[in-house]
Amino acid sequence: MRIFLILLVLWAFQSQAKPISYYFSSDIEFDQSISKPSDILGYEVGEWHVRHDQLVQYLTLLAEQSPRLSISTIGYSHERRPLLLLSATSASQLKNLESLRQAHVARLNGQEIASQTPNVIWMGYSVHGNEPSGSNAALLVAYYLAAAKGQEVERLLENNIILLDPAMNPDGLARFAQWANSHRGQVLSSDPAHREHVEEWPSARTNHYWFDLNRDWLLLQHPESRARVTQFHRWKPTVLTDFHEMGTNSSYFFQPGIPSRTHPITPAQNQSLTQKLATYHAQTLDREQQLYFTQESFDDFYIGKGSTYPDVNGSVGVLFEQASSRGHVQESINGDLHFHRTIKNQLLTSLSTFSGVTALKSELTAYQKAFFSQSKQLASKEKYHGYMVRRGQDTYRFEQFVELLKSHQVVAYPLTKAFKAAGNEYQVGDLYIPLQQAQFRFIKAAFSTQTHFKDNTFYDVSGWTLPYAFDLDFSKVSSSWGLNYSDTPWYKAPIEASSAELERGYAFAFEWHHYLAPKLANLLLAEGIQIRGALKPFTAQTQNGQHAFSAGSIVIPSGLQTASNWFKRLTALAASVDIPLFSIETGLTAQGIDLGSRLMSPLEQPNVLLVGGKGTSQYEVGELWYQLDRHLSLAPTLVEQHRLGKLDLSRYTHIILADGRYEHMDSQAKSAIYSWVKKGGVIWGQKRGAKWLVDQQLLKVETVSTKEMKALFKTDGLPYSEREALAAKQRIAGAIFQAKIDLSHPLAFGFEDANLPLFKNSTWVMKHSTKPFTNVAQYTSSPLLSGYADERNISQIAGSSALVAARYGKGVVVVMTDNPVFRGYWYGSSRLLSNALFYAGSI
Repeated sequence: MRIFLILLVLWAFQSQAKPISYYFSSDIEFDQSISKPSDILGYEVGEWHVRHDQLVQYLTLLAEQSPRLSISTIGYSHERRPLLLLSATSASQLKNLESLRQAHVARLNGQEIASQTPNVIWMGYSVHGNEPSGSNAALLVAYYLAAAKGQEVERLLENNIILLDPAMNPDGLARFAQWANSHRGQVLSSDPAHREHVEEWPSARTNHYWFDLNRDWLLLQHPESRARVTQFHRWKPTVLTDFHEMGTNSSYFFQPGIPSRTHPITPAQNQSLTQKLATYHAQTLDREQQLYFTQESFDDFYIGKGSTYPDVNGSVGVLFEQASSRGHVQESINGDLHFHRTIKNQLLTSLSTFSGVTALKSELTAYQKAFFSQSKQLASKEKYHGYMVRRGQDTYRFEQFVELLKSHQVVAYPLTKAFKAAGNEYQVGDLYIPLQQAQFRFIKAAFSTQTHFKDNTFYDVSGWTLPYAFDLDFSKVSSSWGLNYSDTPWYKAPIEASSAELERGYAFAFEWHHYLAPKLANLLLAEGIQIRGALKPFTAQTQNGQHAFSAGSIVIPSGLQTASNWFKRLTALAASVDIPLFSIETGLTAQGIDLGSRLMSPLEQPNVLLVGGKGTSQYEVGELWYQLDRHLSLAPTLVEQHRLGKLDLSRYTHIILADGRYEHMDSQAKSAIYSWVKKGGVIWGQKRGAKWLVDQQLLKVETVSTKEMKALFKTDGLPYSEREALAAKQRIAGAIFQAKIDLSHPLAFGFEDANLPLFKNSTWVMKHSTKPFTNVAQYTSSPLLSGYADERNISQIAGSSALVAARYGKGVVVVMTDNPVFRGYWYGSSRLLSNALFYAGSI
């Protein structure tokens, strides 16, 4: 009896395992000398969730065993997991892979190539870590490419170079594999309430810093994206696939999506080819009697997504979405959804992609070549020649912007003579970006300030204009008369002053307008170096003559330093962030405050408590963590909000509340926060975090709730068919608004002018504060700069407060209606947060 029970349990455990024959058609023969996934994993594909290290091990072995495959590491994730790219083609072509790549790219650049080159197919899997069917299917796709026999696979490999990107988010995939496997029993639970199917905060959808990497193709804030986009442009794939998962009760989706929600810069033929490829997916899933849909969901608008970025860069991007088992098996309206079934569907549409691309080779090749060859012709039809971008004082922010353009293969040139465009003056060293180049379509999309759209429903953001995010002034160039720019594209020049040349002086100083100035301030404070922040401008005598320092500049008085090596550490740290230091010869200034003034405020190192956990937005908490860690070298203490009441808050100088739900915070935590702020703490809240602070009366300001905003839209008599259109009007799906900042306010130190673009995806509004000295940023009377927002929402936002700061006891409360560090690329508005960390106490 005991043996029978053991066998019964083992049978239950093994019954979910599907052999390799389950996944492939019975008429496919395989080379038995090539290892199957189960030979390395120790289990059948789909029985457990594959770990990233297992994926690496198996694909590396396949590349050793098969003459059709080669493998390379194109980068590393934040957690130092390798980012793999597996190349597959015929054995003879694999020997000449680099020459074939060069010929493919040369053809797209307009060169005549004697022989025909293969198409390039990029297969990308599981950019969201908790959508693992893609990466698990990649095991099987790789096995097929390495071991399958017959005319079909030989034709595929002879006509194509296949680039397999098996795990686009290794850190997230590893996190989810651990979650799903650690909750797997011998007898599987399909109950949706089972812990296996309900991840804790933060979910494994995201990468190490809790960013959605499927929004980072344009922004390139993370190593995974930078490595991928570098290889994308190196190879210029003909077709790129992007395999995802969606809700358990859905079925299977493949593009094209909703036709009216395609970016207008995408050629119509792109969608036509996507439609032709869709017929191959449909035929495959029909044979398997699998449910699917197309053209009724998902958009192709935001160019920073994995399936849309290719469309504005000469490729055909195709999105796939499989209903998710979120574990090993889960109940759904279509019956129990097994993990192995989700994997099989992703395999099947991978193979149907191969069939479609091979059959449509000539059409796809012609389309891609025409995409690039037509760029200059299309540019000549525009009413302007390109864009001017002002460099400004902050060289770092400007350099990051230009480096981002270069990563997208955009060529830009520095001006060699002053030039006027759209009534604005541009100086030598400012940037000119001509439309007449291969990346014409990308430039138009990245600089778009479109505010009116045929379809106002957006799956993601509707505005992302890059120079606005970096707070850089830019203009269209409608006339090139008098335009003089360098023959050489822009490159980073060495800094003008070297800290190594400094001599010991009465004091040293650096300007606050440099983006990394807060980082340098934090590094100096961490070393025990005493610094002062100038609350007013001053002009001092330096070793190179008189220099005017703006408010916010940092002064390091020599007489206050106690460490023996402080000067060496000061110069080394300044050099590490490329910030010029000035040696000041005397404490008596020619203008403004003196160096011993009470308006030279002692600064202390921020000790930040960042509130996260259930109820808060993992994206915003991650973005704040990333900002503090990567751009300020500051390690925040991350704490779930349910633990707040148990902490000794006295050790922290700042508390940050991201967007989230705080209405259930316990009374002990509330009391602790009230007391802490009154004693001198600085608390920052954004979006619903800000709303909570206002609701708790830590700051008094009138507001307009999201419910009141929705009420602006009349709904009487609307037919059911208008529900989606109404919802699209009532929300702000990511648009850019113009604000004016009070340049005299400490939280505005370092800004060059009063105009500040802000990213907005919330309809919570703070009315203009009538209390004096509290408004740091206020929306203009015509605030919409880029993206979609209904006129009723715009009218409410116009003139309202964007950022308010006020005293509460001895402390300071700072509230903002928006997220200043959105997706890590808002270099302009993120300074507001940095200023709050160092200068809020000076209010």
